[in-house]
This record gives sequence, structure tokens and C-alpha cells, in this order.
Amino acid sequence: MNKLERWLSSVDEYRDELDAFLIWMKDAGYTSHTQKSYMSDAQEFLASLHGKPMSAVKKFHVVSFLSSVRERGVSDATRNRKHASVSCFFKALIDLELHTDNPATGIKKSKMEKNRVPVYLDESDLTRFLQHVDGKYKLRNLSLFLLMGYMGLRVGEVHSLNLNDYNAERRTLSVYGKGRKWRSLPVPEVVAGVLSQAVEDRLEPWRAKENAMFTSQKGRRISIRSIQQIAAETFDRFQEGLPEAHRQPYSSHKLRHSFATLLLRKGADLRTVQELLGHASIQTTTIYTHITNREKEEAVARLDIQIPQF
Repeated sequence: MNKLERWLSSVDEYRDELDAFLIWMKDAGYTSHTQKSYMSDAQEFLASLHGKPMSAVKKFHVVSFLSSVRERGVSDATRNRKHASVSCFFKALIDLELHTDNPATGIKKSKMEKNRVPVYLDESDLTRFLQHVDGKYKLRNLSLFLLMGYMGLRVGEVHSLNLNDYNAERRTLSVYGKGRKWRSLPVPEVVAGVLSQAVEDRLEPWRAKENAMFTSQKGRRISIRSIQQIAAETFDRFQEGLPEAHRQPYSSHKLRHSFATLLLRKGADLRTVQELLGHASIQTTTIYTHITNREKEEAVARLDIQIPQF
């Protein structure tokens, strides 16, 4: 029995609750990516109970689980996501009248590291990165990166795109994002040209009713993991030849960081960037207002410093 099988067998007694949670998320309109993520976290939490009855689960057990997660060295963001998953799990059970209280309520979130500069590519680096897109499905992959790097889409949003989300005539894209909210984005002319060509040359799906905008070589909707892997391989080529110490921890999500940073540096206001990114709170958008050492030096250099003789 492998690790996954042992894990699943350890939550067999909670199968009804997990099935109910999945039904609840589907009915609420959660994306398939969120469903998988929340289900995985809920299973991990339930496995930590070692068969304890649901009626006996208290806040202590949730805190204990989150503490054990932190001891494994995960980030604050991951710990907070697992907390949100467990809280959502109990909310679903309460809504479906399978449980009476939420033991995850009232537990504080981990404080995220402040003033941490997001990793991003500047305009010239972004151009060079796109030049390293290669392979049999180059046009499709270029479209994926353009949507993230020049329109700010999340990986999951790119994965979820359907053909009818793109209006080539109006050059608009409807994006289903976090919080189960839609946003309409203008498609830059250059991006529209590549995207239209990619849709035209789209790999024929195996299923007749498959409406995914981007498909894999197996004829199915391209997975989030595949997009991340394609990005990782492209970033490897982009940084090939650089000493290990000079390499940046780039990932597909860093393209979204780059989009937001470039917009703000070109004078876009914070509220507009918030709308384009699909952030629920403008506070989330403020992480992109970081200043580099070069900009600090340029600012200080503008000072007309007069020093008296001594």
C-alpha cells in the first residue's frame, strides 16, 4: 500500500462528509482546481484525527493540525490556505445539516511576511523570456504566457478558459476568477493576434463537447500542472548559463507579478490594477508597489545637495 492509499484508507470513516463537501463545493460553483485543493487539505486534516468522531472535534484539533503543518516548513500562505479549507469543510457540513459548529472559526491567520519584494521580470526580461518559448506547441504555450504576463491571469484562470470566453471581434476576454467572480478584460492587439491564431490552430479534442480553449496533446483540457511544468522548462532555458547564485525562483505565477509591476510603473492607478487582477481587496494589490534599489538611487540623485565649505 503506497502513501496515498494509506492516507485515503485513514479517512474512510469520513467518506460521507467528504462526499458531501464535494457536492457542496460543486453546487456553490467552486472551480475544479479549488475543489481539488480544498478536498486534499480536508483529507489531510481528517487523517490527523486518527478516527476521532466528528462530534468530538474541537478547536484544539484544528490548531494542532495547523501547527504540525507549520513544523513541516510550509509557508504562511500555505498554512492559511489549509486553515481556509478546513473552515470551508465545516461550513459545508453545517449548511448541509451534518454538523452543528465550526471549530476552525476564530483561529488567527499566520501573519504574512511584510515588505517582501515579489519576484518579477522587468519589460526587457519578459521579452527575452517569451523568446525562449519553444517546442511542438509553441503557439499555444506563447498564448498561455501572454495571458499571464500581459493580462495578469492566474494559472487556474488560464486552465479554466473556454472558447466562448474570448470575443475576437471586441477583443475582450471573460475570466472566471477567485471568489467565483467574473471579470471582463481588454485583450491587447498583439496578444489578440497570437490568441486568435492559437484558437484557430487548437489541438482537436477527443471529446466532442470539450470547450476548453487550451488542450493538451492528449486532446483534453490542459492541466494546471502542465502549464506550470511548461513554464518551469521555459524559465530553465531563459536562465541557462547563469550561475546558480544569480538564478531567480521564477514560476508561472511570477508572470502575473510582472504584469502588475509593469502596469504600476507605467502610471496605472492602483484601483485599475486591482480590477484587472481580480483582487477582492486593494490591500492585496499594494504588494506590487515595491521599489527597487535602482529607483531609490535615482530618486536620491534628483536632490540638489549643497554642502557648505569646511
